[in-house]
Amino acid sequence: MALKPVKVGIIGCGNISSKYFTHCKRMGILDVVACSDIILERTQASAKKFDIPACGYNEVVLDNPEVELVICLTPPKVHTEIMLSALAAGKNAYTEKPFAVRKQDGQAVLRLAKEKGLLVGGAPDTFMGGGIQTCRKLIDDGAIGRPVAATAFMCSGGCEVWHPNPEFFYEIGGGPMLDMGPYYITALVNLLGPVKRVTGSAQISFAERTITSEKKRGKKIVVETPTHFAAVLDLVSGAVASLVMSFDVQAHRLPRIEVYGETGTLSVPDPNCFGGPVSVGRRGNKWTEVPLTHANAENSRGIGPADLATALRTGRKFRPCGELAYHVLDVILSVEQASKAGRHVDVASTCERPAALPAGLADTQLDQ
Repeated sequence: MALKPVKVGIIGCGNISSKYFTHCKRMGILDVVACSDIILERTQASAKKFDIPACGYNEVVLDNPEVELVICLTPPKVHTEIMLSALAAGKNAYTEKPFAVRKQDGQAVLRLAKEKGLLVGGAPDTFMGGGIQTCRKLIDDGAIGRPVAATAFMCSGGCEVWHPNPEFFYEIGGGPMLDMGPYYITALVNLLGPVKRVTGSAQISFAERTITSEKKRGKKIVVETPTHFAAVLDLVSGAVASLVMSFDVQAHRLPRIEVYGETGTLSVPDPNCFGGPVSVGRRGNKWTEVPLTHANAENSRGIGPADLATALRTGRKFRPCGELAYHVLDVILSVEQASKAGRHVDVASTCERPAALPAGLADTQLDQ
């Protein structure tokens, strides 16, 4: 039996919002009824393009009695403000990554959600895509034996070459670790479980960046946050992961993620995407590509809120939950803390490894 759709309000109609508007409409469990933005013309354009009944400033979403779930797509530094406002208004909430930019803010969101009896969660939901879910099944089925280690690399030359408004990437609350780290660390936690301690080094490699994307070409950006991180994550399972997140690398030939097991190696696709090639390697560097066993291999942003909405209707747990999103944030901020302190830092939080999606489901379909 089909579940009653959950009425959704989206706050933030910027660069990523079109993907959410598009794919939320594909999810039968989600019904977007309102959207807002601090730039009125932007929310009006989104409402017209995607046929959203109500648009305006944030009150259109927060004061709307129909809205049960708020999706926050604002810049990271105001994620906490929007999430707390949504919860205070009696609405469940889901935010783009990162969950917050300070540990105490993420804790405040979890605490208020618990007090109100509401659900909170956060991106990324890419770990629910066909690529990483296939990898999860391979690990769970013992295809590479017991995982003992992993590597994860996100190296680029920075966002100023393509993003129309890249300044926030270099402000406090930005940087490669808070921007891209959630994709990679969430994937690792999904595949291997939570993290117990970290160490690492972080630096600002260039004090100033120059925008080369159109509209703001030539504008200078003063860099306020580290742009290169090298970290080691000790997982509860006993596996050890090496992680590099950088906006300072002009070219490389590194993999995205590899997981090393007792009997083989798993090549994991880009965790910023939903699909991608999956391969298993054996001794002698012999590789075999593995067909995807799961759906949602194309861009499916919105499957995370759909999973939350399904949980709201059925009472089951959902995968991109607040505890997972906060644990990832805790790991990220603990790496920078370790760099400043010059030592290992224990990660205070933990979370359950998200439930695997069953193989054989159709696109947009979630188990209930």
